[in-house]
Amino acid sequence: MRRIPIPLCALSIVGSLGGCGSINSHMAAGMGEMIPHWAGGLPADAPPRPGTAKYDEMMKQRERERLEPKAKDSSTQSADDHVMAPAN
Repeated sequence: MRRIPIPLCALSIVGSLGGCGSINSHMAAGMGEMIPHWAGGLPADAPPRPGTAKYDEMMKQRERERLEPKAKDSSTQSADDHVMAPAN
């Protein structure tokens, strides 16, 4: 008589834990974007998620920037020209 309740309890525990996994994955996919930055959410400058139109647009922009020839800025050039002498 005692053999029936033990597997029944174990089955209910396993079933409830399996439900938690699907809820958490669903919440992790969309809830992180809804939480404000001050409460631990995504910062304002976080890149878009892969698979969205904004992500594809960002990747195209990155590729365009990568292929453009880089011009030296005058500020970086002047910083390279000055050599600091060691302090005595």
